[in-house]
Amino acid sequence: MRVSIGGMADFSHNPPEHESDPAQASFSSESLPGTNASDDAAKALAAEWQAAEAVLSEAVPSASVDATVDKPYAPRSRQYDPSTPLITVETAFLASVASLIWLINFYFPLGPVLRVFFPIPIALIYLRWNQRAAWMGAFVSGLLLSVLMGPVRSIQYIIPFGLMGVLLGLLWRRGAAWLVSVPIAALLGSIGFFFRLWFVSVLLGDDLWLYATNQVTDLLDWLFTRLGWLAQPTTTQVQAAIVLLVLFNNLVYLFVVHLVAWFLLDRLGNPIPRPPKWVQTLMDYE
Repeated sequence: MRVSIGGMADFSHNPPEHESDPAQASFSSESLPGTNASDDAAKALAAEWQAAEAVLSEAVPSASVDATVDKPYAPRSRQYDPSTPLITVETAFLASVASLIWLINFYFPLGPVLRVFFPIPIALIYLRWNQRAAWMGAFVSGLLLSVLMGPVRSIQYIIPFGLMGVLLGLLWRRGAAWLVSVPIAALLGSIGFFFRLWFVSVLLGDDLWLYATNQVTDLLDWLFTRLGWLAQPTTTQVQAAIVLLVLFNNLVYLFVVHLVAWFLLDRLGNPIPRPPKWVQTLMDYE
């Protein structure tokens, strides 16, 4: 070992006796933090990792929200073999469910609890399969009810609820908004109400429409008398009021049917078009 000018040691010719081997030198240099390039590389890698986590935490929630909220409703297309027996089995099962709901509601009426489910099984057949299966389900339901309850009750179910199920399935399958499907189905329900009124009148041999008009006229006369009003409604006004009340009743009924189908069919994997924003806010549904 030689000492050069300036007091610096010169190791070029005589290496020191106490110099360690390369493995120990690398180990000792790595054990000292912040003294070599490996620590800088680790810090740079950690910084890049934190930056990537920040980017992912900002990008992933927004993408999921866009995919679930802003994405418009699109009907699900289902690939199936027309010759498969599954179509027949599901159609027969749902048709029997529709008939059973009508049967239970007739003998054990629970008010509007079961009534809101009348058209839903037929509409579900349309959503799961096709139009032909829905018509077949409505026909099978009517045939089953004609065996269990007679043809009169069977016709009263098919018109309007069987036809309403097919119509709702068609509108929901095509993605019609509630502002379109509710009034159209309510119009069909009103027509079905007056058809049943005419049908029962034919069977009884009496004009139930005239009877209903007289009853409503007497009710309005009593109400106007209690209020001190001197006006007296005409027969035409009374009948127009009955028609409007029937239409309003069907609008409310179809709105409730849409709400029930919205909650039920979503969980069965066959969603219907989304309701208006105010309905989603009111129901606090996500």
